[in-house]
Amino acid sequence: MGQPAERESEERATRGAADLQLPPGQRLQKGWPVTHYGPVPKFRPERWEFRVFGATADGEKHGWTHEEFTALPYTTVEADLHCVTKFSMVGAEWGGIPARTVVEIAPPAPDVTHVMVWAEYGFSSNLRLEDFTSERTMFATHKDGELLTAEHGFPLRLIVPHLYAWKGPKWVRGVEYMTADRRGFWEERGYHNVGDPWKEQRYSYQEEPGEGPEL
Repeated sequence: MGQPAERESEERATRGAADLQLPPGQRLQKGWPVTHYGPVPKFRPERWEFRVFGATADGEKHGWTHEEFTALPYTTVEADLHCVTKFSMVGAEWGGIPARTVVEIAPPAPDVTHVMVWAEYGFSSNLRLEDFTSERTMFATHKDGELLTAEHGFPLRLIVPHLYAWKGPKWVRGVEYMTADRRGFWEERGYHNVGDPWKEQRYSYQEEPGEGPEL
């Protein structure tokens, strides 16, 4: 019989700690702490819709019900999660729909440079288009073969492994294509506009010219 998913995750984390160097200022975390601001939203499948809007190639809005969205091609990726609060969870297996799949089905206009990922309660996170379309960026529904819990973002959270975890909101509801950058929820509250953990881009005062929206 196979091992429980939690034990497999811990073993992957141990192997990852031996093989990988953590970003500066990070510490290895066993397990997965719950971190978020505000209440956990209640999932109502009959009301849930994932939308793509803004500067789409055809000028139209695109939408999927929960059943339609979760029927899109499913894949997995093994990737770390680096929280700006300085813990790193390594070697997790994320399952879901690649962001590239959404872009292929509902492509952006040629002049799109950024996206805003929208979540419940108006939470948002801005990403450069190249970060959003990375082959490892994923709309996750599962971790280590099990459905996400509500506290960890069920039914959908964005995973952007090469950026700090706040760049991947929980409880995602849609994507806005943008032809110019603007700050999301945490970026407006002092977090770095890019959020690369390997460069330790935690706060907005660290931003170099060109890393934030033009004023």
